[in-house]
Amino acid sequence: MTITLICTGKTSEKYIIEGIKLYLERIKHYCKFEMIEIESGNGNEIQIRKKESENILKRAGEKVFLILLDEKGKELDSVGFSDLIKHHQNISTRNLVFVIGGAYGFSEEVYKRANLKIALSKMTFPHQLVRVIFIEQLYRAMTILKGEKYHH
Repeated sequence: MTITLICTGKTSEKYIIEGIKLYLERIKHYCKFEMIEIESGNGNEIQIRKKESENILKRAGEKVFLILLDEKGKELDSVGFSDLIKHHQNISTRNLVFVIGGAYGFSEEVYKRANLKIALSKMTFPHQLVRVIFIEQLYRAMTILKGEKYHH
């Protein structure tokens, strides 16, 4: 199974880049993972959301299981998230794609295309920081599935 994280905009903060590198290095021992940064739109809120949505749908493709990281999504704890990953491993999902939207969220078209919405927290985090949080949680999920000591 390939797991992909699609993010809106570029990662620019040095400490976030370092955090991403740390967990990418760890994850590669468990699964094929890629992070794709798509261009953020320009203009007003509607124009930005439209451009970002077009880029998300284009990069995600049609034959993937698409999960939006959305504040109104289902909240999972770390074990629940690992169960979600395990379920998709068990049913032989080939491409599991997670998406972090931009500042204005997702368009209705993206919501309709999504197979699932999950929330990392009820709190609001900067979009760049969510990248590190998500990748760390994916690493944690993999260690849970392998019965390793990282998660206590």
